[in-house]
Amino acid sequence: MCYSTTLRKTKEEVEERFRARLQIELEYTPYYHMNGFTHGNLYIVPMEYPDELFPAIWGYVPPFGMDDPDAFHKRYNTLNAKSETVFSSNTYKHSINDKRCLIVADGFHEPHHVNKVSYPYFCHYMEDSLFAFAGLYSELDDDLYSCTIITMPANEQFEHIHNEKKRQPLILDEHWEEDWLLSDLHEPGIKELMKSAFTTKEIEAYPVSRDLYKRGIDTNNKLAIERRDYPELNEQGSLF
Repeated sequence: MCYSTTLRKTKEEVEERFRARLQIELEYTPYYHMNGFTHGNLYIVPMEYPDELFPAIWGYVPPFGMDDPDAFHKRYNTLNAKSETVFSSNTYKHSINDKRCLIVADGFHEPHHVNKVSYPYFCHYMEDSLFAFAGLYSELDDDLYSCTIITMPANEQFEHIHNEKKRQPLILDEHWEEDWLLSDLHEPGIKELMKSAFTTKEIEAYPVSRDLYKRGIDTNNKLAIERRDYPELNEQGSLF
């Protein structure tokens, strides 16, 4: 699962990293904490416009949900799409072949459970640089998109972090980002990328405030990325 992301970099840094121009400039707002269940905007580079960036509602809306996206979101959780089932899913099979995208971020949160208590872990590159999740998108109207983050079975590191569901988002190694957007990439190639294109960069993960799980608290600030010490976690020893 990946239901929480960060994007703290400036518009100029994002455009330079992805060699793409933001098309709706007034829509760019950096953030410390995006809760997916608010269905706010992530920023995507879509297949059909690989040199452009667009805001996209987090929570994929398939063709059968486009008449009323709000009602669809109340009924279905489409923040993530499992890599193992995207080709067979009635929800995502409409986009996996020709509507793949890069989803821009510089961090995300995953839950870690100890004694039935969940602790959010902030995950980011050691140098805190930008990266891209592999994603899918749909176009609801002209320049109005929705998107979902593709997830995969956890590797050894994320098995320890996300220790109940044992999943992780598919962070593309920068070398494979252009390939993910290729229009002539077919099912075998897409499946191979979803298995082997995960980043080779070192990811740092550490616990942050459990206030991220509370309602009525503003978490769109440094609280979402500041390390928090929990004695009960220290008793486990180092995870990484």
